[in-house]
Amino acid sequence: MKKLRVVDLFAGGGGLSLGFTNAGYDIVAAFDNWTPACELYRLNFTSHPMVQADLGSKAVIAKVREFSPDIIIGGPPCQDFSSAGKRDESLGRANLTLNYAKIIESLKPDYFIMENVNRAVKSPIFAAALKVFKKAKYGVTVKILDASLCGVPQQRKRVFVIGEKNGKKDFLLPLLEAHLAKKPLSIKEYFGKDLNIQYYYRHPRSYKRRAVFSVDEPSPTIRGVNRPVPKGYPGHQGDAVPVNSKIRPLTTRERSMVQSFPESYILTENKTHIEQIIGNAVPVKLAEYVALRLKEYISAKEASSNKMDRLASGKGHKKPACVKAIALRK
Repeated sequence: MKKLRVVDLFAGGGGLSLGFTNAGYDIVAAFDNWTPACELYRLNFTSHPMVQADLGSKAVIAKVREFSPDIIIGGPPCQDFSSAGKRDESLGRANLTLNYAKIIESLKPDYFIMENVNRAVKSPIFAAALKVFKKAKYGVTVKILDASLCGVPQQRKRVFVIGEKNGKKDFLLPLLEAHLAKKPLSIKEYFGKDLNIQYYYRHPRSYKRRAVFSVDEPSPTIRGVNRPVPKGYPGHQGDAVPVNSKIRPLTTRERSMVQSFPESYILTENKTHIEQIIGNAVPVKLAEYVALRLKEYISAKEASSNKMDRLASGKGHKKPACVKAIALRK
């Protein structure tokens, strides 16, 4: 299988890019419009350009075309779909999902991958994007994946839309489901003895939710907010243990590693921006999981095609034994 050229749209800090790189793809360019994310991406990816551009603009299509992608990947901003956001599609950011679909329709790469929060599947904008893909003659697989079953120590459910030009519906579904782990991956299983804590604090959206977790379970979803334990925290009956002086939140570095970024991943000093970039990122190992399944599918498809070509040319046929015997007697 040749090394496929990939362009990453709405690349953020590079979770998708790194996952696809780990799986053996060739990232040739990335695009984003938020300056802190672009700057962080450039620090960590030096072999290809990060283009800062408005991905809601029609002009960006020509810029993406310059890189001749075989595959386009991307996670359009999900705030308007997210349980952490206002879920108001009239704000316009959800329309970037539709813009992503229109980029695919215009450029027609062999494959595309779009990632979003799982609640996006109930959105009219999401349904409209699927119609655009169908009109553009893509066979589409839609699958909600739990990151904790895909090599990430975090219960984070995300929907992936994978498209193949002139392909069949649900073409990748069997492979996506066949390789899932049997049980969620815990933080302790992922880090081993490197994380020297047993319990930690994760600031809840409200005190009606638990906030203290054990490393013997997967992390809850990493969000863009990371706060210390408030003095007035009342505790919750679901907390793994009562709050005490030893309970602390995970550090920014630890949170990036729970998102399966490597320890060597460069972080800048602006903690607010870094926390948001990390919280918005596609977990690297989740991206890698999807990338490997697609690679497996493409490799099998190419092998099947090559076999059919050999058969059509006669090179794949073995001579019958009687023919071989006659040749030997001669």
